[in-house]
Order: sequence, then C-alpha cells, then structure tokens
Amino acid sequence: MRLDHVTELIKACAAQMDARYGQVVFDEWAIISLAARRGRVLAYMGPRKEGFQKNFRTDVGALREGLLNPKYSVGDFEFARHGVGPAFEAFMVVGRGAYIICNNTVQSMDTIAQQPQWLGAQVPFVELSERVRADPLALAV
Repeated sequence: MRLDHVTELIKACAAQMDARYGQVVFDEWAIISLAARRGRVLAYMGPRKEGFQKNFRTDVGALREGLLNPKYSVGDFEFARHGVGPAFEAFMVVGRGAYIICNNTVQSMDTIAQQPQWLGAQVPFVELSERVRADPLALAV
C-alpha cells in the first residue's frame, strides 16, 4: 500500500470513530518511520504539527517500549491508558518500521475508554488494522 492510501484510510477511520463515539476520539494522527534508527514523520493530521516532531521523544512515553519491540507485526496495535495532553495514546504497526501514532491532545485513553460508546468506536480502528495487515505500507528505500 502507498502512503497516500494509508492516509486516506486513516481519515476515513477517524471520521467513523468520531461518529460512533459522538465526539473526537483522536485529534492527532501521524504516520512515522523508525526504519534505520532514524525517526521521520511521513504524514501528520492534527493541531500541533511542529510540536509533534519536536516533542516526540517525550510524548511517546509509555508506548516507547512497544514501538521498539520486534514482537509486534503489521496490524498489531497498543494503547497507553494514562497518557494525557500530548502524550500519545496508541500506535499501530503499518509496515516494516512504520507506525500510525494516535493521540487525543485533551483526554487520556482511560477517560475515553470509560464511555460506553468506546466499544463501538473501536470497530473502525480494528478494521483499519486488518486493512494494513492485508496490505502493509511499502516505503521506498
């Protein structure tokens, strides 16, 4: 899958999640590459484009270990329950060394998950996971 296709899938997923939840779930989505031990932002949608890359090392917080763990395969994801503000809430593996970072810059994942509509909002996220599992992001080397 190409980067522009993944970006369109993210936009559709975000719209579906927000509709099912009744408000914005993740107001910040980014596709990043950590290939060759070099972090790069490949695409970004959200309120703090400059701050995202500048503060990445701090904001990755509880997700850092998962991002560096080779046990995760394409389509796998992880949530950080207690991140608030710029601390990232989730990641999904979308290709070799490539990840989607999801964040709500106002609420924690724990707060979001307490709402009953969270169960339904997860469906598009899992569907996105299955789409990238079937057709991973291919980055030019």
